[in-house]
Amino acid sequence: MEGENIKNMKKLRFGVVGVGYLGSLHAEKYAAIEGIDLVGLTDIDYPRAQAVATKYSTKAYKSHEELLHDVDGVSLAVPTVSHFEIGREILDQGIHLLVEKPITLTVEDAEALIQLAKQRNAILQTGHIERFNPVVMEMESLISKPLFIESHRLHPYTNRGTDVDVVLDLMIHDLDIILHFVNSEIAQIDTFGMSAVTGKTDFAHAAIQFANDTRANFTASRVSTESVRTVRIFQPDSYISADYKNRRIGVTWFEPEGAKGDDLPRSEHRDDEFRGCDPLADQIRSFVESIKNSTEPRVTGLDGKKALSVALSIIEQIQRKGETIG
Repeated sequence: MEGENIKNMKKLRFGVVGVGYLGSLHAEKYAAIEGIDLVGLTDIDYPRAQAVATKYSTKAYKSHEELLHDVDGVSLAVPTVSHFEIGREILDQGIHLLVEKPITLTVEDAEALIQLAKQRNAILQTGHIERFNPVVMEMESLISKPLFIESHRLHPYTNRGTDVDVVLDLMIHDLDIILHFVNSEIAQIDTFGMSAVTGKTDFAHAAIQFANDTRANFTASRVSTESVRTVRIFQPDSYISADYKNRRIGVTWFEPEGAKGDDLPRSEHRDDEFRGCDPLADQIRSFVESIKNSTEPRVTGLDGKKALSVALSIIEQIQRKGETIG
């Protein structure tokens, strides 16, 4: 009887709205998951949707409205300006939503999506992919009392992500991670930003003091000559150095002077490297499992809203101080 019930269980059906660079990767990951159906995808560029659909043996829909009739869950990977409008349509039909970061363009719109998801009993997950990086997951077990954090996210210029400035494009990843780790109100923010090529802020720095006395410096650039994604965390008893890009982490633990019966401080160091992982696939599998088990996603809509709120405060301060130079 139990085997018959499993056999007759309906497969969860998924779709992707927006199949540019990132959305096409979402389609690839869904197509590779056993036990679910990638029923279709859509894009404002219909020939592109057809090409991606053919590649992953699924259907190209001419509009997201048509797609929503046939799915239980959706990845939304359209330009940020459309996240709220389309996201609202998806959630209003009780369809589970994985929305790429930033969740929306305004905190008010993010809150509206969160409340709508609750009303419709739908999962709302924000696509902060770095949370599924094994380095970040390892750091969670190492964080105790961070005192000072230094984060760098630098990239060469590309056309992707330029619908928003560098804070919403890149820095928001690190804001989400550190807000998750520190879990304290923000007492003060100081910023600097400048434009180089887009007319928006392309380089930004933010120094944040939290109410629990943790200090964090964030630097983000999309006009660098190299790609760097690193964080350093100083704690009373340890120092953590992590490389998100190369998935490496180093940890040094300190012992007080005299702990071994002499006057010399002692330390222990460990290096780890994570190979063969796929954070995007893990993110999408996590979304699927949240739906199957009716559990809260690893990165909630509220997480997306918190990171957005701080990012917008940084942007507002840069603009208010008139520091965007270009």
